Amino acid sequence: MGFDPRHWSGGRPEQRVTSNVEALLAENDALRREVLRLNRELERLQRQRIRTQARSHRPWSEPSAQAPPRISSQQVRAWGHALAQQQGWTALRQRGLELLIEQLNRSGFPAHLSLEQRLDRLVPGLGTDLLAAVGAKPNKQTTAVLAAFALFGVRASEWLDEDPQRVVEQLRQRQEQSGSRRQGRRTRTDQRQTDRPENGHARDPRRAALKVLGLDANASLAEIKQAHRKLVKQHHPDLGGSAEAFRRVNEAYQSLV
Repeated sequence: MGFDPRHWSGGRPEQRVTSNVEALLAENDALRREVLRLNRELERLQRQRIRTQARSHRPWSEPSAQAPPRISSQQVRAWGHALAQQQGWTALRQRGLELLIEQLNRSGFPAHLSLEQRLDRLVPGLGTDLLAAVGAKPNKQTTAVLAAFALFGVRASEWLDEDPQRVVEQLRQRQEQSGSRRQGRRTRTDQRQTDRPENGHARDPRRAALKVLGLDANASLAEIKQAHRKLVKQHHPDLGGSAEAFRRVNEAYQSLV
């Protein structure tokens, strides 16, 4: 036998707690259903808020559909035309400029990023707008503009506006240096005897790379990474450092890791 609260009177049979327990139970069920409905509505609103936030916070590489382009095709054409009027322009070659862009990208950190991705990291949308303004088939002038951004980073627009002659000189020098390095490369089997140290021991590339980072031969991987981060910040061209020193530091680090 079960306990029926309707018949409980606390020891006094003449009193009853309630005669409407069924109504209370029905009301309790209605409240439970309302709580479940409100919880489902809350979950729906939370999912809607998360989707709204995801749409409003786009990745750094995704250009905004509303914002005007940071670089226009008219700007790129004007920069290219100004470069073509400078002394030393004829010494530049489109293929040499393309190879220079690849080399500067490899010397950056991390080395796997393209010029578009690297610029987008510095200023969201800059690289995307630049490549769109250049177009799918760059000529010598627009390739020189790309090479200027690869060399000077986000400050390239200032150099192109204020001193295009300096830009041509820098590109010509870097193109010549890049060409001489490619011509000077030989495999180990092609290496002449006169290129080897007199003691007969081959040059230790690890020791040379550690020397660039300012470390001794017993440096650990953690010390190598710490020294690389410090020197990258010190020599980054966008922070006023030397592009050549920045390249040497990255090449040394890549050879070590």
